[in-house]
Amino acid sequence: MLTFATSVYPPLALGFFGLGTGYLIYGPHELFGYPGKSERSDRALGVWGVWMPGFCQLLTGLILFIGLTWFQVFAKSPPLYMAALAFTAYGVHWFAIGMNRYRDSDPRTNAGMSVAYMVISAIGATVFFKVADWPVGLLFVGLFAIYFSDFFASVGVGLGKRALGLFHLATGAWLMYLTYAVAVNFSLGYHWRV
Repeated sequence: MLTFATSVYPPLALGFFGLGTGYLIYGPHELFGYPGKSERSDRALGVWGVWMPGFCQLLTGLILFIGLTWFQVFAKSPPLYMAALAFTAYGVHWFAIGMNRYRDSDPRTNAGMSVAYMVISAIGATVFFKVADWPVGLLFVGLFAIYFSDFFASVGVGLGKRALGLFHLATGAWLMYLTYAVAVNFSLGYHWRV
């Protein structure tokens, strides 16, 4: 039997950074209409959606799942299971969002998706607030607000798209804090709340 050393470095900063970057790119378009709607902007937003939030989160989630289950290299930490679930699910979802945006597909299909992601966001908030990790619990509250807004944006309610942009920007800013905190905690031994 092969045994691997325990790692204290789960790739959380990568997942936080990828998602935060996606939100900071999509938010201005939704809230302020910048850049304006065009084939070129749809393609650019689509490419960014696939590669930053999509790929970075999927990679993070897969590393966490494999590290927790197959190789058991992360210390037994049940909240990491929730993180693995969230990063993987949100990463795959961003591949769909990015491709749909790239192809200027009908956004009404996002209504059903947003209900499912409100559920996973509520689960994440429940888990992280229960284990007293309020910074990550707060992230999941932001995610819930994003998908709540996305539901209304998808079905064509006027303020839904602007609310979505506002929550994307606010949650994106919080994700940049989480990225910074995780990176300085792991790299410099700081003790910022994450």
